[in-house]
Amino acid sequence: MITADARRNAEFYADVLGLRLVKKTVNFDAPDAYHLYFGDEIGSPGSLLTWFEFPGATRGRPGPGMIHRIELAVDGEDALRFWESRLTERGYSPRREGDELRFEDYDGLTFALRVDLARDDPPLRAWHPEIPAEHAIAGIAGARAYVPAVHLDEESRLLTETLGFGFEGGGRYRLGGAERQFRWSYDAAGEIVGRQGAGTVHHIAWACPDDDQVGWREHILQQGINVTDVIDRDYFRSIYFREPRHVLFEIATLGPGFAVDESPDHLGEELRLPVQHEHLRAGLEQILAPVKNPRAVGEAARAVGEAAQDPRAAREATH
Repeated sequence: MITADARRNAEFYADVLGLRLVKKTVNFDAPDAYHLYFGDEIGSPGSLLTWFEFPGATRGRPGPGMIHRIELAVDGEDALRFWESRLTERGYSPRREGDELRFEDYDGLTFALRVDLARDDPPLRAWHPEIPAEHAIAGIAGARAYVPAVHLDEESRLLTETLGFGFEGGGRYRLGGAERQFRWSYDAAGEIVGRQGAGTVHHIAWACPDDDQVGWREHILQQGINVTDVIDRDYFRSIYFREPRHVLFEIATLGPGFAVDESPDHLGEELRLPVQHEHLRAGLEQILAPVKNPRAVGEAARAVGEAAQDPRAAREATH
């Protein structure tokens, strides 16, 4: 996704929504822009929401070929009531729409919390002191994109015959993997004209076993679809292509993962740069506005508070 403000991004997703900021790095292709990753405790595929920051970017608008809503799984009606209360208290305006709770972030990006999407999937939760574990977001379970109405009921052969999606009719698909499932849907765009900007989705990534990626690339090429070469992203390898309705797809490997350059206990606390951009660190640290990881800040405050209750610990904490 794209955001206009990395600080608000970290505050909303790592504090209000209670996800873990698992990586603070930069855009490979534009290193003066942040790339922030949020997910469960270890940054598992299926939990990750990521943003490029372009400071001051004007608000965008999803149109044909763009994702307009992301669906997150939660466990039950009690969780929906919890989130309705929490979001309202934090100044947002959630609204019930049937069996889901919809809300927008500070950039206008639309989400839906649902209880019916992934009941059989293992939950991918992060820890937050204010969010009961049973109410925490349990992973990404679906996404909806706009298409011209004429294409809504057409089955996409690339999705079903090449990529293995199941077609359910009416623009609805379901992708089932060995561990997780995902609902992918299209909605008629009407007269909407899209514009990339803050609050819009740039692309969606699907995970695959590391050794399968080259085979997937060849399989897609055989269908006459342009696809990039394999690109090393340090934490995974990626290929990119546009599916027939023009949504940008990525297929990314599972490995090596986010702990390759920092301890699992301290994910997302320090700025990590791609190997190819490490020589730019001094300049980038001057350009990029400091973004604090809410978890690291909270743990530091808690440590100081505990030390204040113990004079000996207090002396140790200040040395």
